[in-house]
Amino acid sequence: MFSFRAHPSTETDDTAHNIENPPESNYAAGRETLSTELPEELSVSLELVGRPAEFQRIVQILARDGDLLIVGVPGSGRRTLVRRAAWEIEARVLEVDCIRATDGERFVQLLCESLDQTFCSAIAQALIQAWLAGPASGLFCLSPEGKLRPVRSLNREYLWQAFEQLIALPQVLAESLGGRAVLILQSFPHIRSWDRNGMWETFLRREIKRQTQVSYVLLATIAEVTTQPDQDNPLEIVQLGPLSDDTLAAWVRELLRASGQTLDPLEPVMELFLSAVQGHFGDALALTRRLQLLRQTDGVIRKQQVQQAIQSLLEDLSSVFESLLLLLPGSQVQLLECLALDPTDKPQSREYIHKHCLSRGGSLQGALAGLQQKGLLYGPEQGYRLALPLLSLWIRQRLT
Repeated sequence: MFSFRAHPSTETDDTAHNIENPPESNYAAGRETLSTELPEELSVSLELVGRPAEFQRIVQILARDGDLLIVGVPGSGRRTLVRRAAWEIEARVLEVDCIRATDGERFVQLLCESLDQTFCSAIAQALIQAWLAGPASGLFCLSPEGKLRPVRSLNREYLWQAFEQLIALPQVLAESLGGRAVLILQSFPHIRSWDRNGMWETFLRREIKRQTQVSYVLLATIAEVTTQPDQDNPLEIVQLGPLSDDTLAAWVRELLRASGQTLDPLEPVMELFLSAVQGHFGDALALTRRLQLLRQTDGVIRKQQVQQAIQSLLEDLSSVFESLLLLLPGSQVQLLECLALDPTDKPQSREYIHKHCLSRGGSLQGALAGLQQKGLLYGPEQGYRLALPLLSLWIRQRLT
C-alpha cells in the first residue's frame, strides 16, 4: 500500500490577511519559530501543548472521513494541530490559502500548486498524466518544469469545468494510491469576497459531503462559528481558545530546561512572560525562542532578559503592526487602541462609550464584529480582549 505518511511541520499557524483580514503572514514571519532540530519529545509537546483533547478529537474526525471547521485567532495553532493529526492517520496534506485566491482562476492555480507539492511521486505523476489525457484534456497542461497548470485564458465556462475536474482529483489520487488526503482551506470565508453568488462555496461544500477519501478542514477566525452555518451539511467544530497560564508556564520551563536554561527564582520572570503573551501560543513560542537566543553564560534568565526579548520582538514587528493599522477602518483602529489602553468586558456600555468618545449603536457593533472576524479581538466569552497580545503591548507603548 502506498504510504501517505509525512513528518509534521513544527511551524506555527501563519495564515495571511489582506484589508479584510490583516497581514498575519507577515506577523507570523516576524515571530521566530523553533528549530526543526528540536528533540522528538519536545517537537511533539510543541505541537500539542495545551491541546490534547482538541488534538484527539481532530484525529478521530479525520480517521472516520469527517470534515471540520477549526476556529481560532491567528497563532492559536490551527494548522499545526491539523498537520500533526493528518500525520497520525497517515494522510497526505494539501493546503490552499484562500486569502491569496483573489478570484476563481487564482483559486484553481493555488490548488494546482498544492497538488504538485503533495503528489510528487512517480506513481502519482503517472496518474496525473492519465487524468490530463482523459477528463482534464483541454483544461489543464504541464508547464515546461512539469508543473500542473490550467490552460491559459480559460473563459468563465471552461474555468468552472476546470474547477469541477480539479476538486475531484485528490479523491481520484487517494483512491488509486490506497491512502487518504486532508485538504486544508485556510481563511475559507474569504472566498465570499469574489464568489458573490456563492456558487463556488456551495460546490465546495457539496464535495466535502461527497468525497470519501479526502477530509476537508476549513480554518477560520473565532467569529466564523455563526456567520455562515451550513444547515444541510453541518461541519464539526473545534474551537481553540487561549492557553491557561499553568499550561504555558510548565511548557516554557521544560523547553528552556532542555536548552540548558532556567528562570531566576528570585525575580518574577514567569509572571512577566505570561503577562506579555496572555495565553497566546504563537507569541509564547516567539518569546521563548528569543530568550534562547539571548542566552546568558550561567544559563539563568532574569527579568532584564525577558524585557529585552519583548522589546526586540516589538521592534521587529513594528512595521507589520503599522501596516496592519493602516489597512483597518478608523473606527476599528480607535476601538483597538481603546481596548489596549483600557480593557473592558463591556465596550458597549454608556460609560465606556462616553469616556472614549466612541460612536454609538451600529457603528460600534460593526467595529466589534469586524475585529472579531479578522481575528484581532476575542468575543464576549473572552471579555473583548485583543487576540494578539504583542499587538496590544505595542499599541500601549506607542500611545503612552
